[in-house]
Amino acid sequence: MSPDEKSKIEKLILESPWKNAYWFARMLIASDKYGAVGKKSDLLAQIAAQLHMILGTREHTDETKLTLCKNIITSLVEASFQNAKSVIDRVKLFNQDLSEKMQTLDDVRVFILTAEAIMIPINNALTGIPSNDREYTEATAKAYLDSLGTQGLATVINVWDDLGVEGCLNAERSAVVREFTRLRRDIQEMPEMEANMILTAFTQEFERRLSQKRKSRAGGSLEDVASFLFDYYGIPAAHAPDHFQADIEVDKWVKCGDGWLIGISCKRTLRERWKQVSSADRGVLSKYKIKQMWHLSTYDEDLSDDKITTLGNQGHLFYLRDDSRKLLNASNHVGMKDYVRPMSSFVEDLKREQTRY
Repeated sequence: MSPDEKSKIEKLILESPWKNAYWFARMLIASDKYGAVGKKSDLLAQIAAQLHMILGTREHTDETKLTLCKNIITSLVEASFQNAKSVIDRVKLFNQDLSEKMQTLDDVRVFILTAEAIMIPINNALTGIPSNDREYTEATAKAYLDSLGTQGLATVINVWDDLGVEGCLNAERSAVVREFTRLRRDIQEMPEMEANMILTAFTQEFERRLSQKRKSRAGGSLEDVASFLFDYYGIPAAHAPDHFQADIEVDKWVKCGDGWLIGISCKRTLRERWKQVSSADRGVLSKYKIKQMWHLSTYDEDLSDDKITTLGNQGHLFYLRDDSRKLLNASNHVGMKDYVRPMSSFVEDLKREQTRY
């Protein structure tokens, strides 16, 4: 594409009212600034219906129609959030900024299309995409443990995320393709440039919302695999000690037979947080009757000798894959052998702790 062609496209985008399809979508969903007005599909549908009616009248001038459209949006939005005191100021800012951005009836038409063809379909599609990927992983994980017993623990932890991610991404992909196809069909009579601005606004906003959902799924996935393992083996888990504030990422707490606790962390890697984890020394652990912290790690190449010895001295124990090179090396080292164990022994070790008095 030549520089002249690029310049022409940029000019068309800047001058077209349809560029606001993306910005209206961002305003409608922004929670920190505008209160996420656009998450209420019923409100958007009501607003769009009223705007259609105003635009269809013949007894008013364009100027009067524009004023009516702005007023009806303000009225309906504020009425919908009148009892939401925590966001009412943000909602009022939304109405104010939207009014300033809505300068012509074309802007109103863009807003209607944004609500009806972008925001409401995205809201509806997101309800069909799991917020938790556990449904895609449990059956496969159970099959591994049924077939391999505790030898399958490392595989279950390792593939848990992959299975969940693949299942959820397939669901996302289907939703995006379905809604994109619908939208493209609905706007096929529009000029190409305007249609492209709408389609790209839809795609950008949908992907942004999906990425937020992925983050929430990723945050719960590691805890899910811990919950699954304890449910499968019938191991009861305890709540974290009251007021425990040390910087330790723990998925489950298990009470031992002697009344002390063991913190269980299922992680692929220890990553860069290990120095923060090591800040919880034995004194801190003892204060809350925490006997040890057990880490189930499947990717252990970043688990250096320094990490093993530093954390091991602070009451941490590492369960590594039975065929791990790191496990073999540490098991034969006088300074590390007490801090590592094969993952296949995890369940029996835990049950032993629960019955110890």
